[in-house]
Amino acid sequence: MSSIDTPVEDEYQGAAPSRRIEILFAAAALAFSAGFLALAVQIPLRRVAAPGQLDARFWPTVLGAAAVAVAVILLVIAITRPAPTREDVERIQPGGRLRMLLTIAIASIFTALWSLGSVILFGYRIEVFPIAAGLLMASLMLVYGHRRWLSLIIYSAAVTAFVYVVFGMLLRIPL
Repeated sequence: MSSIDTPVEDEYQGAAPSRRIEILFAAAALAFSAGFLALAVQIPLRRVAAPGQLDARFWPTVLGAAAVAVAVILLVIAITRPAPTREDVERIQPGGRLRMLLTIAIASIFTALWSLGSVILFGYRIEVFPIAAGLLMASLMLVYGHRRWLSLIIYSAAVTAFVYVVFGMLLRIPL
């Protein structure tokens, strides 16, 4: 057998199995989904739905209950079974933690800006959502390695316009 035919040892190493991570993830999912369900059943109703009709609480409650059920199943599996192999999961890459922290910071800034609704500047009322959403898209694309300015601007503007037209104008959901 020549050196060309001999198999080469693969240098890729996946993340190590961790039961603790599985349990922590399942517990966090359970806490988050239980909180979501608790908030869903407290949604104020402007008018009570007629018998057989759906009200504003229905779908959030269904989704919350389903999420709690899935989280409980995940927790039971994480506790009762050995940790699964994570060969398909890459190890933490250099700069990965920084990108994660930047993503959380950018999303937090976006949420704070979005809560403003609109501002009055030089006598004009300006909606904050389209500006904040465009900046969110552009900054996240920069954080994750996109460097072409033309496509950065076009993609950010297109996604923001799509979301604004569909939700803000067609569905009349206040953004």
